[in-house]
Amino acid sequence: MRYSIEGVEGLPEIAKGADLAALIVDATELEDGDILVITSKVVSKAEGRVIAAADREQAITDETVRVVASRAYEGGVTRIVENRQGIIGAAAGVDASNTPEGTVLLLPVDPDASARALATGIRALTGAHVGVILSDTLGRPWREGQTDLAIGAAGVHVFEDLRGSTDAAGKPLAVTMPCVADEIAGAAELVKGKSSGVPVAVVRGLGHLVGDLDLPGARSIQRPAERDLFRIGADEAYNEGYRNGFDESQAEGPLASVE
Repeated sequence: MRYSIEGVEGLPEIAKGADLAALIVDATELEDGDILVITSKVVSKAEGRVIAAADREQAITDETVRVVASRAYEGGVTRIVENRQGIIGAAAGVDASNTPEGTVLLLPVDPDASARALATGIRALTGAHVGVILSDTLGRPWREGQTDLAIGAAGVHVFEDLRGSTDAAGKPLAVTMPCVADEIAGAAELVKGKSSGVPVAVVRGLGHLVGDLDLPGARSIQRPAERDLFRIGADEAYNEGYRNGFDESQAEGPLASVE
């Protein structure tokens, strides 16, 4: 198998109300089976998800559904949270990079819906059966550094389900289900970069992953709470256990004296 990834150059600075689908179509030639990986920041800009930098901390609080872990450092507190999009990461995805001075960007309200609108528009303009992935940069537990992951998807299979098949040695595969949307998002970042002004890449050669627009989006990648073995951070788990133990002891009443 062989595939290629090419950055889409020449896109203008994106402002609120921009027709991103039309701008992408004008900047590149697309074919059936192409997958477009679009940095979520340009979608946020087009959708007007820009606020004053002074409001960043309040925005993080407003976008947070659940605090997973927090840690104080000199100058502030790092918050790892689950945001309203179901994504777990630092600062709820509120980001000051690649945005005008004095502003920060919020993630799209519904990344899957944004991806679907872009895929619908691009397919209508070109007639090409394409998929769309919206990517954002996130850290990973237990590993240094960051990588791009899929936070929105439309018209593309986010998993390649190999369960029920066999490996090269003929052994059955019971749990193997690669998250190809994340793999594609990370690979595309190698040609987009963080400072090159190239927010879109075209992945060609993986047409077997492109499908209908009603395929499950990137929200389906998030692991359900009942299957999450690491739902909260270590400090939070300790504090919760301490509080529960204290509450139980109080409910049982004072300890009886021993003669």
